[in-house]
Amino acid sequence: MFSKSLTPLSQNQIKSYLSQLNLPAPSSRKGDNGKLLIIGGSNLFHAASRWSLEIASKLVDMVFYSSVPSNNQLIKEAKQDFWNGIVVSRQDLESYLEEADCILIGPGMERQQLDPSYHLQSREFYIDNQPSKKDWNNNTQKISNYLLAKYQTKKWVIDAGALQMIDPLLLNSNCIVTPHHRELEILINNANHQNNDVDKSSLESLEAISKKLGNCSILLKGQVDQVVHQGGSYFIGGGNAGMTKGGTGDVLAGLLAGLYTVNDILPSMIAASYINKAAGDWLHQEVGPFYNATDLVEAIPRVLWRSLTN
Repeated sequence: MFSKSLTPLSQNQIKSYLSQLNLPAPSSRKGDNGKLLIIGGSNLFHAASRWSLEIASKLVDMVFYSSVPSNNQLIKEAKQDFWNGIVVSRQDLESYLEEADCILIGPGMERQQLDPSYHLQSREFYIDNQPSKKDWNNNTQKISNYLLAKYQTKKWVIDAGALQMIDPLLLNSNCIVTPHHRELEILINNANHQNNDVDKSSLESLEAISKKLGNCSILLKGQVDQVVHQGGSYFIGGGNAGMTKGGTGDVLAGLLAGLYTVNDILPSMIAASYINKAAGDWLHQEVGPFYNATDLVEAIPRVLWRSLTN
């Protein structure tokens, strides 16, 4: 339970963060408004990274998308619906990572058995032991650790499968992690910071967890989202029963990554949480709880624009 003394941000407070978001300048050219790399999907999960990709493509100038071969082919076949991106193989993604302003990793990637020999190691270890050709298409742990170790100065949003397999000691202040409560427990356990006395929903414990994990920022998903950044905590209310459907978290990850590509961490996190929930509430007014992640993708741009211009 959240402390009774903690309440969600008011509409005026949220508006103050929305006002900090950068809008594309009228004179801007292609590429000026951000390039995002999405690394996601697996042979088991096909739709998750597609939802992240679809919403992100509405926010930034260019999305590079890298998945397993079967998912890459699905995206290529769907090009009539998605023209604002480039599909790249996992083996070739590093050249695009260099160009990207932000990287989203994890939507649709599989959680596998953690390999203890490739966990809680030094950055140099991960860089020297880069993924094999086979690993690039299947090994979430090796892909995530290698890339985060090598590209520490990049903006990162770490979600879902990657969040559950990554070495948490690689996290730093450029990173945003987006767990629900169970994933947060896994992240803590993987860092060997498990403490049975810690109430993981409390303000103090999340601040402490963030500090232990390289001062990374945390967006803890729930009925009330909690954002932790540089020692501060913020609560965002809203949403409804329709948001429990599969894929809404993948939409949130893509929305957050798209915003973070061209904005600072805190306004990106608060705006993503608020707009995702507000879009769900707008849909609920129209159709009750009978909507899905695709509907959410289509609703977010109009809710975002209305929130920015009112």
